[in-house]
Amino acid sequence: MTAHSVTAARVRTGGPKDDGPKILEHAMGWILVVVVAMLVTQLGLL
Repeated sequence: MTAHSVTAARVRTGGPKDDGPKILEHAMGWILVVVVAMLVTQLGLL
């Protein structure tokens, strides 16, 4: 086997081309933003 055929036979383990539940990822991102904002205001850092 050549080096190219060996690398082409590997299984993908993630990356930008993976499709997943986009709405869940978007919602979790906004939840993280809200939690960080609440933490910042509670600690008086703003």
